[in-house]
Amino acid sequence: MLHRGARSPGQRRGRVSDLPREIACVRACRLPGREGPVDLALAGGRIARISRHDPAAPAPAAALEARGRLVTPGFVESHIHLDKALLSERVTAPARSAAEAIRLVGEAKRRFTADDIRERARRVLDLAVAAGTTAMRAHVEVDPIVGLAGMEAMLALRTEYAPALELQLCAFAQEGILQAPGTEGLLRRALQMGADLVGGCPYNDTDAGQHIDVVFRLAEAFGVDADFHVDFFDEPEHLHVRAVIEQTLRRGWHGRVAVGHLTELAALPAFEQDDIMAGLAEAAIGVICLPATDLYLMGRGDATSPRRGLTPVRRLLQAGVPVALASNNIRNPFTTVGTADLAHMAFLAAVAAHMGTPDDLIALIDTVTTHPARIMRLQDRGLAAGGRADLVLWECERAEDVVAALAPRAAVLKDGRLTVEHTRRVRDRWREGIVAPTAGASG
Repeated sequence: MLHRGARSPGQRRGRVSDLPREIACVRACRLPGREGPVDLALAGGRIARISRHDPAAPAPAAALEARGRLVTPGFVESHIHLDKALLSERVTAPARSAAEAIRLVGEAKRRFTADDIRERARRVLDLAVAAGTTAMRAHVEVDPIVGLAGMEAMLALRTEYAPALELQLCAFAQEGILQAPGTEGLLRRALQMGADLVGGCPYNDTDAGQHIDVVFRLAEAFGVDADFHVDFFDEPEHLHVRAVIEQTLRRGWHGRVAVGHLTELAALPAFEQDDIMAGLAEAAIGVICLPATDLYLMGRGDATSPRRGLTPVRRLLQAGVPVALASNNIRNPFTTVGTADLAHMAFLAAVAAHMGTPDDLIALIDTVTTHPARIMRLQDRGLAAGGRADLVLWECERAEDVVAALAPRAAVLKDGRLTVEHTRRVRDRWREGIVAPTAGASG
C-alpha cells in the first residue's frame, strides 16, 4: 500500500502529486556486494553520499530506517505490452505459436478503445509500481487495426504515473509495415505525438530487410532509438539479428538499439553464437530476454524433452552484451500468467538459464536494474554517489534472496520520495521492538 494512505497512481480520482514525503536518508541498509550496513544520504532526488552506518549518530527527521535490510536500485522494466495486457478473460483460445498469438490478439484488438487500453494498463502499472519498478519501456502497437488509440492512452498514463515511474513509449509495428499499408505513416504520427522510440517486428512481415530499414530510417529521421522483436522461433530460420547488427554499425546507431526474444540464437552451434555475440557487443546492442513468454511458446513442436527456448543469457553476459530480463506480456495469448514483478522473471531465469550460484543470482539482479537502464539509456542509475535515488528496500539482508527467496518489498523510492510502503507482519515488527506484542497477536 502507499505510505499514509496516499492514492494509488492508478486510481481514477486525483493525481499522484500527493505521494508521500521526501526521504533525506536511508539508514543502516545493506548494499549488494558491500560489507556492513551503510547510510544513503539523499538530496535532490539523488544519492548524495554513501557512508558507513554509525548507530550512535542521530537520525535525520526524514529518515527511512532499514534496520540492516537490503537496498537495490529500482527495477527497470525494459519490454512490456501494456496495451494488450489482461486479455485472458476475452481470449480463451490457446496459442500454440507466436504467429497464433499474434492472430488471436489481432482479432481482439479490433475492439480496443483508448479507455479500455488505459484501464487495463493502469492495473498492470499499479502492480509494477508496487513491485518496485521505477522505469519502464512499453511497446505500443500502432497499425491500421487499432490506429493511434494505444498511443493516446499511453501518453496520458506517462504523465499520470510520472511521480512513481518513468515511462518510455515505443511506437511498435506488431502487424508488420509492408504487409499493413499505412503503418509507416502511423508510426511517424506516433513519433510526432511524443513516442520516445520506434520498434519493429521483422519476422511478421513480407520483407524483413525492408521492415528493418524502415524502422532505422524513422529512428534517424526523429533522432530516437530502435527496438526490435527478432528471431522468435525454435530453429534458426531467420536470424534477422544479423541485419539489425549490420544496420546499427553502418548507421552509427551504437548503443541505441535493442532486440527482444532472440530465441533462435540458442539453437545455433557455439561458434555461430560467438560470431553474432561479437557483433552485438561491437554495436552495443542490448538483448532483452523474456523468460515467461519464451518458455511458454517455445518448444511446442518438441514431442519429447521440449527445449527451454531462452536466448543464451549467460553466454551473452560473458561476451560483454548488455542483457535484460523483462515481463513482455501479462495474461494474454502470448503469456497466460504474469504479475509485472521482475523478481519473478529473474527467478524463472535462474532456473531455466542454469544461473543458480550466489554470484549468478546477484548478476540476475543487474539484469532487472542496471542493465536495462543502460539499454534504455537512462542516466546515473545504480548505487553510487550521484546516482538517481530510485531504490527498493527489501525484507531480506542477502542480495541473492531477492531472486532465490522472492523476498517481499518493504518500500520503494522514486527520485528520493517514498512512493510505496508495504505493510509488514505484526510478528516481524514486535520482534524488532517496533511495536509491543499483544495477547492473541498473530503474524
